[in-house]
Amino acid sequence: MEEVLQLLTQNARMTNAEIAVLLGKEESEVTQIVEKLQQDGVIKGYHAIVNYEKLSHIPVFALIECKVMPKAEVGFQEIADRVMALEEVDSVYLMAGNYDLAVFVKGKTMQEVANFVAKRLSTLDSILSTSTRFVLQRYKQNGVILEEKEIRDPRSMVL
Repeated sequence: MEEVLQLLTQNARMTNAEIAVLLGKEESEVTQIVEKLQQDGVIKGYHAIVNYEKLSHIPVFALIECKVMPKAEVGFQEIADRVMALEEVDSVYLMAGNYDLAVFVKGKTMQEVANFVAKRLSTLDSILSTSTRFVLQRYKQNGVILEEKEIRDPRSMVL
């Protein structure tokens, strides 16, 4: 099961037949494993990793660190549910450290993201404070290097 997940994580377009060959299993066995992983909610979806730098319009990505006041008996879950429901939000993580929730958003402009934070996110009760960090350059995402560069031997560089 773990081997199947690892292969699908590396390439979600890999067919069950290809996985079977790589793992030395029958295709029907791999199909059963994948179906069980989907039914059990282990596999939640399949996504393309997009290099937005290659498109004519590059969206703005931001990490918003949120300090939160957890509620009795439900902890952080209630506010996490409310944040997840906002359409601008791509991902939400409960964190250990200086802030409680890491909220990743995507917008058309920095001003759009700023307005989202000021008018929709920071006004939710339980949100005590936010700190927004804009992504300036994406180099690697989900284990995939987005822009392959020629790697030069540093010994050949002239100072």
